[in-house]
Amino acid sequence: MNVYGITNKGIVRTQNQDYIYVSENEKYKLYIIADGMGGANAGDIASSKATEIAKEYIINNYTEEDSLDIKEMLRNALGFANKEIYELSIKNPEYEGMGTTIIILLIIGNKIYIGHIGDSSLYRIRKNVIRKITKDHTYVQKLLDNKEITKQEAQNHPKRHMLTKVLGCESFVEPDIIVKKIEDEDYILMCTDGLTNMIKDREIYNIIKEKQDCKLAVETLVDLANDRGGFDNISVILINF
Repeated sequence: MNVYGITNKGIVRTQNQDYIYVSENEKYKLYIIADGMGGANAGDIASSKATEIAKEYIINNYTEEDSLDIKEMLRNALGFANKEIYELSIKNPEYEGMGTTIIILLIIGNKIYIGHIGDSSLYRIRKNVIRKITKDHTYVQKLLDNKEITKQEAQNHPKRHMLTKVLGCESFVEPDIIVKKIEDEDYILMCTDGLTNMIKDREIYNIIKEKQDCKLAVETLVDLANDRGGFDNISVILINF
């Protein structure tokens, strides 16, 4: 398995509030990507603490049981992280309103287990198809689901960045838990919206297929996002099976 991850401040922002975690355990492989929000250092605190709390929960509670237990473990990890971040924001006025998107990817055998809150994204590339596995928790996504706007209208909608779910902003949040099988030669891409706001899905696919190396592909994607303005922090993890 080939893996590479990087987080980049971008060109415009003065601070990087994204956070990533890349680890390979003998029993499982764990990857986390988070995009913090909030004033001053609050977004940075939210993304880093949420990642560390969820990671520690999984490390301490992982058991080689069936998928129902794995899914429940992911749900609990995100719930525990949400509770801790929310309580931190209540106790500290400087952290008021902070939160973070988060994607947890756990690879066990030939299955991937995904826990997701917010609008960071996870894609799968299989053969000549790129498919977004996660669904954004945004106001615009709700409009799309209700067929009130088209995909083209969604791209330039004035409220396209308005989130409907964030980890840490409320006492409880329900994550999406997804399970998929993986095959040889599959790619999994995890990224924050600093990448997807600047580069279209097909361009992402073309770069990954052209480079055929996780490190080269990730660095090329980040460089391109920055060349196009780098308006946000950019974080990417790419895995090739």
